[in-house]
Amino acid sequence: MVEILTQLPEQPAESTQERIVEAIAKELSIGKKQVRTTVGLLDDGNTIPFIARYRKEMTGELDETQIRAIEERLQYMRNLETRKAEVLRLIFEQGKLTDELYGSIIKATKLQEVEDLYRPYRQKRKTRASVAKDRGLEPLALWLLSEPANGDVIGEASAYIDPDKEVHTAEDALQGAMDIIAEMIADDAAIRAWVRRYTYDHGVIVTEAKDPEAESVYEMYYAYQEPVRKIPPHRILAINRGEREDVLKVRITIDETRILDHIGRTFAKRESAAKQTLLTAIADAYKRLIEPSIEREIRGELTERAEEHAIAVFADNLRNLLLQPPVKGNVVLGIDPAYRTGCKLAVVDDTGKVLDKGVVYPTAPHHKVAEAEEIVGRLIDKYDVQTIAIGNGTASRETESFVAVLIKKLGKPNLKYIIVSEAGASVYSASRLAAEEFPDFDVSERSAVSIARRLQDPLAELVKIDPKSIGVGQYQHDVQQKRLEESLRFVVESVVNHVGVDLNTASPSLLSYVSGINAATAKNIVKYREENGRFTNRKQLMNVPRLGAKTYEQCVGFLRIRDGDNPLDVTPIHPESYDIVDRLFRELGLGLDQLGTEELNARLREVNVEQMAHKLDVGVPTLRDIVDSLLRPGRDPRDELPPPIFSTDVLHLEDLTVGMELKGTVRNVTDFGAFIDIGLKNDGLVHISQLSDRYVKHPMDVVSVGDIVTVWVLQVDLKKERVSLTMRNPNRGNGETQAKK
Repeated sequence: MVEILTQLPEQPAESTQERIVEAIAKELSIGKKQVRTTVGLLDDGNTIPFIARYRKEMTGELDETQIRAIEERLQYMRNLETRKAEVLRLIFEQGKLTDELYGSIIKATKLQEVEDLYRPYRQKRKTRASVAKDRGLEPLALWLLSEPANGDVIGEASAYIDPDKEVHTAEDALQGAMDIIAEMIADDAAIRAWVRRYTYDHGVIVTEAKDPEAESVYEMYYAYQEPVRKIPPHRILAINRGEREDVLKVRITIDETRILDHIGRTFAKRESAAKQTLLTAIADAYKRLIEPSIEREIRGELTERAEEHAIAVFADNLRNLLLQPPVKGNVVLGIDPAYRTGCKLAVVDDTGKVLDKGVVYPTAPHHKVAEAEEIVGRLIDKYDVQTIAIGNGTASRETESFVAVLIKKLGKPNLKYIIVSEAGASVYSASRLAAEEFPDFDVSERSAVSIARRLQDPLAELVKIDPKSIGVGQYQHDVQQKRLEESLRFVVESVVNHVGVDLNTASPSLLSYVSGINAATAKNIVKYREENGRFTNRKQLMNVPRLGAKTYEQCVGFLRIRDGDNPLDVTPIHPESYDIVDRLFRELGLGLDQLGTEELNARLREVNVEQMAHKLDVGVPTLRDIVDSLLRPGRDPRDELPPPIFSTDVLHLEDLTVGMELKGTVRNVTDFGAFIDIGLKNDGLVHISQLSDRYVKHPMDVVSVGDIVTVWVLQVDLKKERVSLTMRNPNRGNGETQAKK
């Protein structure tokens, strides 16, 4: 028997927490103990990089992605529990909370389920049903829903005629009763869930042009349709944008016969005097109330998934871009190309320090080529420049031609140049951060410095720029900006902490991404360094104002000190494990002064980690990481990636011929293909169908940003300045394309 609850049961915090842990563990296929421990670590204020790197024994070696997923689901589930409590309270206060409804709400695992269950009890604005209820027609509606075997519907409705309540005829009364029934059907949680699922599985998205004669980038969608369950994320976002720009009309179509039959089996189960009236009310409920609402919900769900996918693509591209190998030990000349205002120059040494700057005018309308050659040549000789970095913006091609000719004239075979993406450089140059760093430089001079530094250390320079401006995404302006920012910040933090940060050279921008360090603490670290000189050991961090014990614990393992007091400070080994290293060295009969020697490395390679971990009473994952760090002290994981492609000559669009083989660098990866820098102003596109001879589900399965790939020219459009490329070797009938690294 279903009973009305007279007291709202309280959910103990422990049972709520355990329910959340169980739900997350099931959803992510992770052990409950692992989830429970990770939740505890997160609640204690530990960062994801710290947990992933230094608490492996506790989490069962969960990686950053898994911990991030736990954190996100934890937030969702806690918000869900908060909403459940609120809904239960609101229904209870209406005196309508049954034990069955209470159980359904408590067991709900999605916010949509909770909202569906709450829908009949939500305070609504004035509706046709609420007006009918005010006119006293609810008993007539309940009589109809009882499916009476006998009776006269019009005769029954006549009893409710009341001119004072604006019910003038039996038909008025019957219409009011059907309005009440229609709303009851539309508010039924089980019906809504079934219709939503059926529409998703069998519905078709149909788009058409508001003006079929108008030209636009959305012409492929002027008469387009695709099953809801099959439409890919990038098409959802494109359709949404076309609709938002008032170019497209969009709707979901479906054969409603099966839906009406399903609802009829619940609300008009048998032959009765009211059956035809009920079927009319069912059709009205679906067309007027359910269909528009469900269409909005499904399109909202599709958009949410598409946005999450777009954000994931952007995040993967950003990660690969930030992990591009630095060009170390080079004095670099950065050039920010331009026409009328001239090409700005900046020479930076191998640490990124600006040595000189200037401006030349080799491009139109000035064409001061001889003067430019003299100035640039002098800078190259004076500072022994090894590499020239040219921004890929306006006048890039003309500037590249100038540089290529100059290199030949100078007769310097070791001097090379590279085209560097300018994406976001202008945003940084005009920022308050750039103004603080280079107060005496104008905007374009700062940009030239940024271009040079991007080549030397992409990570250190790119962290100064809003990730959304770096230009390696798709539809990034169409997604939820807060969610995008959260995801991209996570990526930057992950990469920064994976690579590690030199405590004595890092900028406040770079330090602010280190585990546990916020912007204020980052500035305090730099200020302390400027006032007290370089750090010589990690312990000195505790002297930095407002850097407490928790922050020290979270950040110290990711900060490196080269040539410091303790050789371990250049490794990712956390100071809390230094005593383990001491005991390990005693077992090996060696000293810290032998760090980096072949003798030590040979002994470390012989260590049986499992046996030694047992002997030292330490976790196997921790000891494994320690041994790996000792084998490669001070290593930069980016050094293991292939270096960028340098140019010694210039390539023009007119130089390309179909079938020509080229080397290129992947600049961006989208759902429909990859954009490849082959030395032209505009990147060439390898469509997803041209990435491999095999079926490719997503381009990222084949290529990543920064990959060096071999491509062949497929098509050249001189008018639109577009190049289509292929990675399917045209010279090999059944040739296999390059596999992903």
